[in-house]
Amino acid sequence: MARVLIIDDNEVIRSMLRMMLEEGGHKVTEAANGLEGTDRFRNNPTEVVITDIFMPEKEGTAVIRDLHATAPNVKIIAISGGSGDLADPSDYLNLAKRFGAHATLNKPFQIDELLGTVDRLLAGVES
Repeated sequence: MARVLIIDDNEVIRSMLRMMLEEGGHKVTEAANGLEGTDRFRNNPTEVVITDIFMPEKEGTAVIRDLHATAPNVKIIAISGGSGDLADPSDYLNLAKRFGAHATLNKPFQIDELLGTVDRLLAGVES
């Protein structure tokens, strides 16, 4: 079991991720944007952070850079369904990896993908 912070501006996605992770035995906190997420992490660090890429206030790439610089042991999973000028969501996720994300998932993804990724990261295996 790990403490996981979900940062996503979509309340439905946050709720679904929370249910998936809690079913997997994890303790979950949530934030609605990147600024709120980095504040929550600073006040209550977690072992894993799952962050969307496109959000108001502070985008996921900025969250990843900040967390990677200030808390290098936290495992970061970037998620995205794509948006903006790039044609493929994997372009954004590759960028997130360059900024320090340990794993990436394209939306939509299955519960076993999410839980497997969290478990692998906690075991020290990056994907």
